[in-house]
Amino acid sequence: MQKKIPQRQCMGCRERKAKKELLRVVRGTDGMVSLDFGGKLNGRGAYVCPNPECLKKAQKAKSLERSLDVPIPQEVYDRLVREMEAANNG
Repeated sequence: MQKKIPQRQCMGCRERKAKKELLRVVRGTDGMVSLDFGGKLNGRGAYVCPNPECLKKAQKAKSLERSLDVPIPQEVYDRLVREMEAANNG
């Protein structure tokens, strides 16, 4: 029997993909929003493609804010884009 692959929906492009292909954006127990590259951090999570364009779409639609139930300041989006680009280049 084949093992079931967990699927998650990207908050930007709204496509369902394998959980391992997506980046998890997490609101930690302290209320801070950050990228979770390992998928193991405690807190409420939402998923986006490892593509800055998907993050921009999610920002415009405020889908991450709704999913994480917290207002996300512009500085946090800027930091997420930088972390995403560093991960893609590194």
